[in-house]
Amino acid sequence: MLTILGFVMIATFLVLIMMKKMSPIASLVLIPALFCVLVGQGGQLGDYVIKGVGDLAPTAAMLMFAIVYFGVMIDVGLFDPIVRGILRFCKADPMRIVVGTAVLAAIVSLDGDGSTTFMITVSAMYPLYKRLGMSRIVMTGVAATANGVMNTLPWGGPTARAATALKVDAGDVFVPMIPALGVGLLAVFFLAYVLGLRERKRLGVLTLDEALENGTTSETVLVKAGSGTSTTAGGSDSGKGGGTGTSKATGGTGGTGGTSGTGGTSEGSGTDADDDAETSDDDGFQGLDPNRATLRPRLYWFNAGLTVALLTAMIMELMPIPVLFLLGAALALTVNYPNMAEQKARIAAHAENVLNVSGMVFAAAVFTGVLTGTGMVQHMADWLVGAIPDGMGPHMAIVTGVLSVPLTYFMSNDGFYFGVLPVLAEAGAAHGVSPLEIARASLVGQPLHMSSPLVPAVYVLVGMAKVEFGDHTKFTVKWAALTSLVVLAAGVLFGII
Repeated sequence: MLTILGFVMIATFLVLIMMKKMSPIASLVLIPALFCVLVGQGGQLGDYVIKGVGDLAPTAAMLMFAIVYFGVMIDVGLFDPIVRGILRFCKADPMRIVVGTAVLAAIVSLDGDGSTTFMITVSAMYPLYKRLGMSRIVMTGVAATANGVMNTLPWGGPTARAATALKVDAGDVFVPMIPALGVGLLAVFFLAYVLGLRERKRLGVLTLDEALENGTTSETVLVKAGSGTSTTAGGSDSGKGGGTGTSKATGGTGGTGGTSGTGGTSEGSGTDADDDAETSDDDGFQGLDPNRATLRPRLYWFNAGLTVALLTAMIMELMPIPVLFLLGAALALTVNYPNMAEQKARIAAHAENVLNVSGMVFAAAVFTGVLTGTGMVQHMADWLVGAIPDGMGPHMAIVTGVLSVPLTYFMSNDGFYFGVLPVLAEAGAAHGVSPLEIARASLVGQPLHMSSPLVPAVYVLVGMAKVEFGDHTKFTVKWAALTSLVVLAAGVLFGII
């Protein structure tokens, strides 16, 4: 019974948020509360929630102060040179920008922390997507999938958990997996290339001067229409231009870009473009405005040094990450804005992001607390393991890889690696499958895991990108699952799994 209710609860949650019938916060709280009562454990709901909140409180604290820190770094102009450099390199070409997003997310993921990766990636790339009218769901999908592949680094968490659970060496698990993971990363870059071509087809290619001009003269004008009519944010993001003429990326010159289609009929980027039609909501962001009052050019190298020092301290684990970001945010505010009124203004400017993300994390604590406390997770895992036919025993490594895709999406990494993986390894050992193969196969599901509603970092990604979680889920799940299967296939082909 618990098994069925567990699957039904997760399915209900996903359907409601993808159909936008409930907000993620409301569904994360109300749905598990209802199912907790249905399983006859309503009296323990408070205990489950408190346990879940306690487990995620450090993560919520880290996210709160990290958002303030990186928000201040955006305000003072730390990322402006990066944005302009990427823009010049990409030449305002949507295809290059999407590929650049994947590369940047993969590089920043080397620090092993998903939240930091998403903050830095969105901070650097968001202005480009906004100024060019590109689909931000493409940005979140590519960044999450690239980070998922890189999350398998030994210091990222899953590899260490797998090694600990099966009592094997983390290096023996990870190093042989490098070729398969490399193929997975190449698959992400190819995905970014394909999605970028779709965006290029929809929007065309702007010249650098036009992109900068559009970014600083008007917050709602993203792409110039060939007829002289400006395409507004809503029309540009949905691919249904407000003008009646054919929209040209070069403003009618036809020199550098293709057409984006006739106004009102272009659907070049598919549903992801339609889902992203809320660009007009973010008219407060001035990422490329060289004259904004919050800039602190004289303190640029101080802010750059502080950020490098903060990331270095995180990698070296000198202090807990929440403490590092708390100290970093306080220091950044004090040095850049010594006036109390300015500090309050900066905190207020980022309060919405802080509240949205931290609120989502604590709401997710209700979901995970009920899922774990009622025993639904364990029953679901036991049912899945028991459903494996005996004839699949010699192929338990492949079975583990396939199961890791849905299980790491519906469960926390701790639940999967410490609760399910040992059972799978024991079943494999009975048929001569080594624990190392099982451990390597268990990493396959990480590209999809990073978009799981149980991963706090994904709320940072969608919150900072101003994308609905349901839209991100609908767009990303299929691509991330495909990437996971590519990693599995590469592992089998190379004889790793």
